[in-house]
Amino acid sequence: MKRATAILLTAYAPLTWGSTYAVTTEFLPADRPLFTGLMRALPAGLLLLLIARRLPRGEWWWKSLVLGALNIGAFFPLLFLSAYRLPGGMAAVVGSVGPLFVAGLAALLLADRPSPRTLLTGAAAALGVSLVVLRAAGALDAVGLLAAVGSTASMSTGTVLTKRWGRPDGVGPLALTGWQLTAGGLLIAPVALLVEGAPPALDGRNIAGYVYLSLAGTAVAYWLWFRGIGSLSATQASLLGPLSPLTAAVIGWAALGQALTAVQLGGMALAFAATVFGQLRPGRPATDPETFSSGSKTERKVSMDLENAAVRR
Repeated sequence: MKRATAILLTAYAPLTWGSTYAVTTEFLPADRPLFTGLMRALPAGLLLLLIARRLPRGEWWWKSLVLGALNIGAFFPLLFLSAYRLPGGMAAVVGSVGPLFVAGLAALLLADRPSPRTLLTGAAAALGVSLVVLRAAGALDAVGLLAAVGSTASMSTGTVLTKRWGRPDGVGPLALTGWQLTAGGLLIAPVALLVEGAPPALDGRNIAGYVYLSLAGTAVAYWLWFRGIGSLSATQASLLGPLSPLTAAVIGWAALGQALTAVQLGGMALAFAATVFGQLRPGRPATDPETFSSGSKTERKVSMDLENAAVRR
């Protein structure tokens, strides 16, 4: 797959995730974030499992559980908790530093040291998102702030481990995505039942919203996201993340009548420019999808990179 095509397909995920806020506020029951996370993850995961007709084998049972917990099971609840407890936009601001988290973890786990260019690009994207979404309202809530940091760290760790472990021989990204979504949904289910109680009664509007989030915003989006991680570097993929809050701001302006100030427009331009700049020249050639499809080959390559880095030091 050509790199430009891989970037565009991977960008579908954060672009679609940017519509989640509007769909949630306009179509879904209020104050049911855990149930919403469950309805996003589990039906999508089961659907992909049905299509792929592949179950994990051997060590991939626990690897799928770990990745599902990081990318879905822990990420969704922590993200919703931070959004509910922090003043306007702060959760998105903390989330926008995800590329910097990924850069640091990639240095530790993938022997991929971030360049000054990568760090500056990630910082510029975070600053741009801050100008778009940050509101001067209320004091920071310690629990909400910890949840925001936790959600960002969880997704960032899941992204890097997805890159490090690759996929088993003969297993495509569709099956890998199904494993993770199913595992994550099963982890959310008991928490949602304990915290929020029985599922709410749903009308046609609610069902339409959940169908959209589960199919377009989760099944397709996460499939393309994990597929993209196989073709791009972990940091390069994470630098597409700011497209999510930018899309949310545009939808809020176009569909919900929310005004955009000059400062917000400047922030959007800065974040978008940083996102595009982060895709122009990766620090090293992107991993070929066929190579990435083998988890053992990926781990051997990582091991060699670590040994070479030690020799250079």
